[in-house]
Amino acid sequence: MKKRNIMIGLLLCWYILVAAQVTGWSPDEHKVIRSGRDDGRFLSSYGVVHTMLSDIEPECAFRPDMSKREFSKWQKKVRKSMQEIMNFPKRQDNSSVPKCIHTVQRDGYQLEKWEYYPLSGCVSTFLVLIPDSLVKPSPAILCIPGSGGSKEGLAGEPGITAKFDDDYRNPKVTMALNFAKAGYIAVAVDNPAAGEAADLERYVRGRNYNYDLFSRFLLEMGWSYLGYTAYLDMQVLEWMKSRPYIRKDRIVVSGFSLGTEPLMVLGVLDPSIYAFVYNDFLCQTQERALVMTAPDKNGTRIFPNSIRHLIPNFWRKFNFPDIVASLAPRPVILTEGGLDRDFNIIRKAYEISGYPSNVEMYHYPKFADPQKRKKIDKLPEGLSRDEYFNRVNVDAPDHYFKSELVIPWLKKHLKE
Repeated sequence: MKKRNIMIGLLLCWYILVAAQVTGWSPDEHKVIRSGRDDGRFLSSYGVVHTMLSDIEPECAFRPDMSKREFSKWQKKVRKSMQEIMNFPKRQDNSSVPKCIHTVQRDGYQLEKWEYYPLSGCVSTFLVLIPDSLVKPSPAILCIPGSGGSKEGLAGEPGITAKFDDDYRNPKVTMALNFAKAGYIAVAVDNPAAGEAADLERYVRGRNYNYDLFSRFLLEMGWSYLGYTAYLDMQVLEWMKSRPYIRKDRIVVSGFSLGTEPLMVLGVLDPSIYAFVYNDFLCQTQERALVMTAPDKNGTRIFPNSIRHLIPNFWRKFNFPDIVASLAPRPVILTEGGLDRDFNIIRKAYEISGYPSNVEMYHYPKFADPQKRKKIDKLPEGLSRDEYFNRVNVDAPDHYFKSELVIPWLKKHLKE
């Protein structure tokens, strides 16, 4: 037995030595994408596609030297491009109208649950919180949750199943309830494949929703997760405009994290939206993919986001700061920072529009002091996810809906 153990030990040592010789690599040596050839060409297909992306100059990139007239023409170009890549289906001639299926009185407000029928074979739901103090047509806020969130969590209600309870008594979660308590009508929706729109997660996975499976089906059919999400949210927005107790000229869209993406789409496609609450950090999405190239110890390079964020041709059109810039001069608040470089794009757009005071931007408290922020014009390649967040002034553990900033801002802009 002793001899056998010695032999096994020697074999293990031999295996480790051979494996080390075969691999013979260090992740740090491959963080930056280099060709290794004099002509700069790549055998690696990843290297090829990385180069292709590096060469893309978005068609709708913001230009700070635009005149006000050129800016207006550029906004129309952004809108047309967004219409193209969102690929909304033709509105169906559906005689069904949204129905209120549940009403209950809460402390200081009425809670309604509605269902609507945006596509053949589809029923979707949303919640409406109407303050008891409402005496005339009033402003209303469409509230879109982040990843793992639900309309119930936004409304301060328990999930439709115990596995979907998302800290629903926490004011850092209850966006819609916070607005209702402040006297505003709040409408809360689910993201697709989450909350009440989830599949089997209620039995096993809980709020670890399987967004990617749903997204894969949409992509195979020529659509996208964001296109589907924005299409559904647009139907709720149209419903809001039809309510006699809602001022259709004072509708605000508020998005947290993942919810900022449909917010941008709705804002570009519907010029009647009054204002926007962008509760996430602002980044250049194309750059993010180009610089997060650091491999892990297994030789795998990560991608910044899952396929639920994939929209064909998006990078050929614009980056997030370009889209937010196109919302000018409508009021917008950004609550979780990013690079000052990207914030300056938004500031310049609002200056061109003639309403520089209509944009307010805040950084995470950790980076509120300008001396503590990174001043970067171009990010370097070779970053891991954590390194990227640190470079762009993101304090991920402090990511939550910042009502303490948003509600005073709303009161200022909706005071009439």
